[in-house]
Amino acid sequence: MKDLKNLPYRHGVGMMVFNDKKQIFVGKRIDNQEAWQMPQGGVDKGENVEVAAKRELYEETGIQSIRIIKKSDKEYIYDLPDHLLGKIWKGKYKGQKQTWYLMKFLGPDSEINIHQKHPEFNEWKWVSIDELPNLIVSFKKDLYQAVIAEFTNSI
Repeated sequence: MKDLKNLPYRHGVGMMVFNDKKQIFVGKRIDNQEAWQMPQGGVDKGENVEVAAKRELYEETGIQSIRIIKKSDKEYIYDLPDHLLGKIWKGKYKGQKQTWYLMKFLGPDSEINIHQKHPEFNEWKWVSIDELPNLIVSFKKDLYQAVIAEFTNSI
């Protein structure tokens, strides 16, 4: 049996999308009804991270009307808890190493469509930035707090 703690990190992107009211988009995960999260996903081999961020945002939310405000100054890392190791991402990764983007949503709420080909969310809403750490699964809380700290003054 392989040592799951020695698995690599999945290369990913995360998107903090805010509206005119400075509220942040979150979706409720289909596979974990207790968890809300900002859109995020994987970067395909050879794919530019900004292209991946726009693609993932569209695939998860239908959102295309955005302006990128800021790219994170560093990559953020989170580890999966032991009970998920070897179970998600076909057991290939121990967590994610993510580049985050702060994006201003420029369209109407009617543009948002979470009913995609491979849906990840079954609900969505706009929330205050202060609510984010309380909505997320515990193993991503530190990452969210660091992303919030980096992006807050740019919203």
